[in-house]
Amino acid sequence: MLHMDLFGPTNVKSLMKKSYCLVVTDDFSRFSWVFFLATKDETSGILKTFITEIENQLDYKVKVIRSDNGTEFKNSVMNQFCEMKGIKREFSVARTPQQNGVAERRNRTLIEAARTMLVDSKLPTTFWAEAVNTACYVLNRVLVIKPHNKTPYELIRGRTPLIDFMKPFGCPVTILNTRDHLGKFDGKADEGFFVGYFVVSKAMRTWLLMLESLTISMNYVPVVTGNQTNGIAGTRDNIVTGQAKKKIEPEQEYILIPICTTIPLIYQDPKSTPAMLPWTSFTNDDPSSPVNAAEASNAFEEHLF
Repeated sequence: MLHMDLFGPTNVKSLMKKSYCLVVTDDFSRFSWVFFLATKDETSGILKTFITEIENQLDYKVKVIRSDNGTEFKNSVMNQFCEMKGIKREFSVARTPQQNGVAERRNRTLIEAARTMLVDSKLPTTFWAEAVNTACYVLNRVLVIKPHNKTPYELIRGRTPLIDFMKPFGCPVTILNTRDHLGKFDGKADEGFFVGYFVVSKAMRTWLLMLESLTISMNYVPVVTGNQTNGIAGTRDNIVTGQAKKKIEPEQEYILIPICTTIPLIYQDPKSTPAMLPWTSFTNDDPSSPVNAAEASNAFEEHLF
């Protein structure tokens, strides 16, 4: 039995210009598949290909499909396909999403996980499809189903999944440049960010900053390890903008404040010598000098603010 639902359109299109996401969940194992669509019209073709493929790969027969009353599921193409395959169809009542609760809860789980991953990695919203795809990939391999105490991957595949290769979404990585013809002393590494796993082959999906495009590579090295957050993630324009914002130290200003005093600043005792009086001025020693008289009557002190 398969539970399926479609959410969208999203406010921001993905990197591949997709606006909808189709989520299909197996009733027994709770294993999920996600498909990204540009329009709702693509739903029928994707479901026909998916059901044919899963029956061949897993050696299981799809017997029941449960969905809502959306026209993407309830149309002549799907009706003809299900009649040919002998698949029973169940539809929820209008404005009653709880009757399709398995698919609705899975949608909410994936959306919340993707939102958290985007906020933590500080990647733009255009990576929402990559975040949803990565969240589905991880949940299928780490979420334990209570009645069986096994992961969905183990229930549907019959073997324990490997999770030691997983990396935090959005972490900075360096990728070996095997695309360009490099010289002897040219740099071989490109900077980018990890944005998901590639299901068809043993590789990772990464975002290259220099080209601003997705690439599939196995020759990568994470810059940070563990669950550290990435404070500089984003597109190249965001990083350049962030580097331009530097703290400007305030300029030092000086203010002259007049200080009036009745005590002369120059000691006038003729018996004293300059060596005995450290504050003695090295200007004219004559107290009747107009320069000394002016300094004695009005002096200025320099203060730093």
